[in-house]
Amino acid sequence: MIKLINNESFINYAFNQLSKDPIMESLINSLGHKINPTERYNRNYALAICNLIIEQQISFKAAITIKNKFKELIIGLSNPDIIKLDNNKVQSIGLSFRKVEYMKNVLIFFEKNNYEFENFTNKEVFEKLISIKGVGKWTCEMFLIFVLFRPDIFSFGDIALINSIKKNYNVNSRTEIEKIVNNYKPYRSIASLILWASVESDTFFKKSIS
Repeated sequence: MIKLINNESFINYAFNQLSKDPIMESLINSLGHKINPTERYNRNYALAICNLIIEQQISFKAAITIKNKFKELIIGLSNPDIIKLDNNKVQSIGLSFRKVEYMKNVLIFFEKNNYEFENFTNKEVFEKLISIKGVGKWTCEMFLIFVLFRPDIFSFGDIALINSIKKNYNVNSRTEIEKIVNNYKPYRSIASLILWASVESDTFFKKSIS
């Protein structure tokens, strides 16, 4: 059975294990109460991925604004209804033409397929989703963390995560970063949530001067 990170007892256990790293322990003590693994969850998997596409390559604040506008735009609409929406109308909320196309690709994919992703391995999820034009590795990784709640995912393509490690651990090289991330196993998703919270709240580890 796959352990899920939306389970409070599992999160607390992961915190305990991750706290063997003194820097992560400090961040957990400061930020652990702020993390919410379910904040991007949507049982409508197509819409969950559409929201992840909105987030691609834009700031956290901009993504929230556009996602709220998208939510308002599609109130009361089924997935087939959203597919039929005029592309220009969807673009008007602040999306590029390409992103609108990608989102509709996702909606069409889920209309044609009825996969039980919760029963798939991480690799199987990747293989299915990556076949959709507009869905890349980062989007798959976010889907695994925030929708399927898989416990051991880390996105090396996420700039915020990498910058958080660089700032908290005072490292720069890929080798150093990979070594740190490897030590988070098998709780890399939980570590990622803490690292994101560090960036979003501008809270970073400071070595005490004795």
